[in-house]
Amino acid sequence: MLHIAIESAIEAGKFLKQHLGKIKSVERKSGQERNLVTNIDKQAEQMIAQKIQQHFPLHNILAEEGTKGNEHSEFCWIIDPLDGTTNYTHGFPVFSVSIGVEKNGEIIYGVVYDPNRDELFVAEKDAGAKLNGKKISVSTADSLIHSLLVTGFPYNITENPMNCVQHFQNFLFEAQAVRRLGSAALDLCYVASGRFDGFWEVALNPWDMAAGVLLIEEAGGICTDFHGKKHSVHKKEILASNGIIHHEMLNVLNKAIQAQQM
Repeated sequence: MLHIAIESAIEAGKFLKQHLGKIKSVERKSGQERNLVTNIDKQAEQMIAQKIQQHFPLHNILAEEGTKGNEHSEFCWIIDPLDGTTNYTHGFPVFSVSIGVEKNGEIIYGVVYDPNRDELFVAEKDAGAKLNGKKISVSTADSLIHSLLVTGFPYNITENPMNCVQHFQNFLFEAQAVRRLGSAALDLCYVASGRFDGFWEVALNPWDMAAGVLLIEEAGGICTDFHGKKHSVHKKEILASNGIIHHEMLNVLNKAIQAQQM
């Protein structure tokens, strides 16, 4: 399964790179002006799904553009064929392919491929995380003021769901710096590899997180919800860090949560 996940991610990633700047159609999902999908997303997903179904026809598939499989299988492939669609439509080369494999509700394999940098992030449950075959680990940053953080914003940001604007402002004041790349899968990979020290986001989907969460955990980091409880890729919010600054990040998130309750 891991071999097929890697092959599928690389093939789809190369397809994305080859077609960068050649988009034929762009649609808005559910009437949301900021939530885009292109013909390239759909074709990349079909490529991945066909390969999986060829080798594992009885497995389930949960994919961003709607591909489904056998919902009764103990295995579920969680796929984002193009994480960073807005970047892609503008020709901004920060996007990735993300594939996670879940067994009975637990992520056991995670693969994220960045075709622009030819970087392949791979994690296997209880076997560590690697970047292009070399072991990676989270950073050793020991305080927020020494930490580089990353986040993303939901498509309905104008509604300020879950105080996302306040969270961003609060972290700007507490951290060394905050970045926003536009690909949650890569954000998580960069925490796993020590490029970022922490990440949070209020509204993600399973395909955004499945592979990246395993990468962080296998690289020695921590993923929870905003209250420090066990994280699930089937819940929207996520806080991920090197573990050392996790408590500090939880405190910052609680500022906006407590302010709303007052």
